[in-house]
Amino acid sequence: MNSRKVVNLFLKTLALGGLAGLVVSVFAISGVYADNIQPLNVLGLIGVMLFFIGHGLLYSAVSQTGFFAYLYVNRLGLSIFRSFWPIVQLVLIAFVLFDLIYFTYNAAEGVSLIWFIVVAVVLLAYGWIIAKIKAKETKQHAFIPALFFMVVFTVLEWVPALRIGLVGAEFAIIMIITLLVCNTYQLLILHRLNSTTAK
Repeated sequence: MNSRKVVNLFLKTLALGGLAGLVVSVFAISGVYADNIQPLNVLGLIGVMLFFIGHGLLYSAVSQTGFFAYLYVNRLGLSIFRSFWPIVQLVLIAFVLFDLIYFTYNAAEGVSLIWFIVVAVVLLAYGWIIAKIKAKETKQHAFIPALFFMVVFTVLEWVPALRIGLVGAEFAIIMIITLLVCNTYQLLILHRLNSTTAK
């Protein structure tokens, strides 16, 4: 992949993150928009929209950092573990999901354990679907690395912000959905970019 395609991927993912942050905020924190619509406060509404677009851009940058880290970790894992790398990835997926449920629950205050279990199950199910699509569009052995990225790296990008209290409940929803949108886009577009480069 040449530098032009890398920059193009960066800008498109950034724009997608900003859009996702804005759209999700309309549903997650609708009261903020309602306060600026009735009565109409144009400057206030624009300010709110720019604020959530900025959050989306920030989460997109986190996602892209995680994606390039994943590409490096995947290559490193293959060179170290070789044929055992898929098994290692499955173990790490299980460990990260357990960490998401148990340790994050212990660090959170006033949040039900059921919420974290549901999040883990939904995240695993979504990652499974995206990994199946990736495997169908490329090769079957791409399934586990894709699932590994969608689950492990999404959690690694999201959970630290939860644990240190950087985001509240509504912002946690905006962040996780934005991360999933950006991670999904990068994962599914990568082989297309590589194929066009090869041509």
